[in-house]
Amino acid sequence: MLKVFQDLTALIDSVGICLFTSFAIGLPEVAAQYREAVGSDESDGDILLKGERVWNLEKRFNIAAGVEKDTLPPRLLREQLPEGPAKGKVSELHTMLEEYYQLRGWDSEGIPTEDKVKELGL
Repeated sequence: MLKVFQDLTALIDSVGICLFTSFAIGLPEVAAQYREAVGSDESDGDILLKGERVWNLEKRFNIAAGVEKDTLPPRLLREQLPEGPAKGKVSELHTMLEEYYQLRGWDSEGIPTEDKVKELGL
């Protein structure tokens, strides 16, 4: 769900639609607007792929600039939640990042692989 939302928000930002519209509309509406604007007959999935390209380009740029770090504030990584259904738990960021990186096609350090770069035509 996170990956799709990130790809969609990258697409929305790229086509110049207000990001706040993503609370009311989704990919079908954004893709329809894109098709009308550029005279395209691309599928929703092909249009969403543009957002994935942007997300990967941003990731590569941030890594090259030395500003990319997939983490949370230290407090969230070490302090147990004091109450609620997750009482006593701390973020399992490392486990979540492993799964996220795999889903994105990135290596274990969170860097887009050459295969992913080629797949996206970057």
